[in-house]
Amino acid sequence: MLNDVHVHRSDDPLARADELAAKLAAVAVDPVPVDDDVVDMVVNRVIDNAAVAAASLGRAPVAAARAQAAARLQSSRHRADAAGGSREGSTVFGLDESTRIQPEWAAWANGVAVRELDFHDTFLAAEYSHPGDNIPPVLAVAQHVGATGEQLVRGLAAGYELQIDLVKAISLHAHKIDHVAHLGPSAAGGIGALLGLDAATIAQAIAQALHTTTATRQSRKGLISTWKAYAPAFAGKQAVEAVDRAMRGQTSPSPIYEGEDGVIAWLLDGPDAHYEVPLPGAGESKRAILDSYTKEHSAEYQAQAWIDLARRLGREHPELRDPEAVASIVLHTSHHTHVVIGSGAGDPQKYDPTASRETLDHSIPYIVAVALQDGEWHHERSYAPERAGRADTVALWRRITTAEDPEWTRRYHSIDPTEKAFGGRIEVELADGRRLVDEIAVADAHPLGARPFARADYLRKFRTLATGVLADDEVERFLDTAQRLPELGAGELQRLTLTAPPGALRSADEAVPGGLF
Repeated sequence: MLNDVHVHRSDDPLARADELAAKLAAVAVDPVPVDDDVVDMVVNRVIDNAAVAAASLGRAPVAAARAQAAARLQSSRHRADAAGGSREGSTVFGLDESTRIQPEWAAWANGVAVRELDFHDTFLAAEYSHPGDNIPPVLAVAQHVGATGEQLVRGLAAGYELQIDLVKAISLHAHKIDHVAHLGPSAAGGIGALLGLDAATIAQAIAQALHTTTATRQSRKGLISTWKAYAPAFAGKQAVEAVDRAMRGQTSPSPIYEGEDGVIAWLLDGPDAHYEVPLPGAGESKRAILDSYTKEHSAEYQAQAWIDLARRLGREHPELRDPEAVASIVLHTSHHTHVVIGSGAGDPQKYDPTASRETLDHSIPYIVAVALQDGEWHHERSYAPERAGRADTVALWRRITTAEDPEWTRRYHSIDPTEKAFGGRIEVELADGRRLVDEIAVADAHPLGARPFARADYLRKFRTLATGVLADDEVERFLDTAQRLPELGAGELQRLTLTAPPGALRSADEAVPGGLF
């Protein structure tokens, strides 16, 4: 059902129930059962998130966030609320399962671990998103309150639904607002659904989460910093805190989207804008998670299909690996790909071999060059400084540019899943005058791709990324627990964590300078 959302002047008040925040809350609390295929996909994405978190445990941003969280132990004297309910605290990836952290800080640390390698699920439409970012805050609260697996599934299905529906309708990046402004509201809604809160309370939390998570896209521009991984974690942490305040009866700016001085009027399309936000009607299943897709490769999602194409072309035409044989390579693609990770961004850092990993991850010219030459994409080797600095790679890299193609832009924005595409057409001019043209629409792992990801692929991804990080028995323990997620009882969700072997993270932890806490 489409919902018209637009600005209302203060002298033309909007009924509370008609505010977008209230409509999002109504979807969150709707008690419609979660469909079986949605339950299965929730399990897949919990495994996917943990996989990429395992691979990032030794990285500096994750170690720093983990240290911040470890300073916020859940005190035993606070382990029951006024009504006698469980308040056990939450687990943090890398720490022992018995170590319980305040839930907002667990959401923070786990959110950074999940996001650091940019390797989990994605949904792209009017806006960009990684809806798996909902999992750390919703799971942290579920652990803290002693929820069941069934409750967690309901909360995650709601969080995915709200974020994806917002992403389908409201562009943030067009106004240089970071995409996590859709995550704060969705995580708040997911937590509210998990807890079974009333719609009015959830609406207050959604409004406050949005109000506190609007920030500029500079975090994804130029020389990209470590904050890229922290931004969604911050949104998740804010969502937990917003729900807590709303539960205590505190109110939020209203209407946050439609107000005369609200988000639409001043941060987005302005006072005359209208957005059509699709939301399930009462009694309709929350199925948006099935519209999203995960990553086979550790790179920006709009690079996934290009990696698959480049790997194939490098094998079929090995001469493309030699910069002396290539005059130019142009990637004809969507507007988003051209201006965000392509030469259309105007960022010289995208061609800089000394750029940060976060920057290289957002450089499609670099990614295509390495995938062509190596025939693979690896979450560590493909970004290593010595790999980025290789002379023949730099020469090939600088022969690669992007160009917007209106047809690929149209397909990127298509609401028809059978034609929605994130790839493009490659045109290679060889030094000997020959010309090579090929194209790809979606990544091999996409639901419509050559090798759609299924449960076995998620399990393999987890085992691959956890190898050398976790003990073998810990890998299998987690996977067994995760696959039983819908049947887990109260208190068992604490097992949805990753415990590193004793001393395994010491060097990473000791390398992080001390802070205030």
